[in-house]
Amino acid sequence: MSDQGAFDTNVVTVTRFVMEEGRRAKGNRGADNIAELHVHGSESHLVRCAQSWDSPPVSKQSYGIAGSTNVTGDQVKKLDILSNDLMINMIKSSFTSCVLVSEENEKAIIIEPDKRGKYIVCFDPLDGSSNIDCLVSIGTIFAVYKKNTDDEPSEKDALQPGRDLVAAGYALYGSATMIVLSTGQGVNCFMLDPAIGEFILVDRDVKIKKRGKIYSLNEGYAKHFDPAVTEYLQKKKFPRDGTEPYNARYIGSMVADVHRTLMYGGIFLYPGNVKSPQGKLRLLYEGNPMAYIMEQAGGMASTGFENILDIQPESIHQRAPVAMGSPDDVLEYIAICKKHGKK
Repeated sequence: MSDQGAFDTNVVTVTRFVMEEGRRAKGNRGADNIAELHVHGSESHLVRCAQSWDSPPVSKQSYGIAGSTNVTGDQVKKLDILSNDLMINMIKSSFTSCVLVSEENEKAIIIEPDKRGKYIVCFDPLDGSSNIDCLVSIGTIFAVYKKNTDDEPSEKDALQPGRDLVAAGYALYGSATMIVLSTGQGVNCFMLDPAIGEFILVDRDVKIKKRGKIYSLNEGYAKHFDPAVTEYLQKKKFPRDGTEPYNARYIGSMVADVHRTLMYGGIFLYPGNVKSPQGKLRLLYEGNPMAYIMEQAGGMASTGFENILDIQPESIHQRAPVAMGSPDDVLEYIAICKKHGKK
């Protein structure tokens, strides 16, 4: 065949990639077991969720509100429950973890002794699920820590700063299904090939732009913004240095908004305000994993006063203000926050 050379016979799947990373690291930080955790837990969950989008009987049954709220006060959708159950069961079946923290569960899940490993996994099983019924992109966020004591596993094991992460990432269910993953050696993107049910490496060592032209936040809260946020937005909308104003983009799914910021540059904001001083986003399974991805891609992630990854968590559902994206954009925001001096 004349076009035989165009066929790639050496594709890199996410399984192969993480195992190769573990081998290069010579087993440091348990990279091999992270591969096993990722393959048997996250990937299986994501493939099944992705397949459900294309299956009318499954997706139709998954629409709508389940009739309850989760521990953080959000309405629970039917697909939230399915995703959470899938995530928990798949990670348990990998025999690599001892503690699980989910947005959907008030307390940490302590895995049965005969199924335990040495990792703690914190996750938002279906981020942006309020957008399910209007078919807006949603996703899954996960963060992996290593248990650092020999004690009986407990909720306290999950209360580690983001600097201690050994892996983090997210999946995005949009026009395609993609995993964005870091094991501490940069950021890599894997796209699902539905024909073979594998995630294939499509973007290696992703780097964010030094400065972007997009800001992203919910301006419906403008009435309650702190003065620093208001001043920053004014600078983006009405620049006095002759530059073009920034474009506003806000989807309402953190995964989608952060992914766009990673790809195009700019800044994603979910600051605190008068009504919610600590913002809405949870530190362990939203702020930390996304901050880890941003820093690994050369970006920054801050509350406006301190790096998100340096925060010592005090509770598993703790919230924190978020500003992440291109380093120059985040530094500009930090400078305005410090000028106003309100932490």
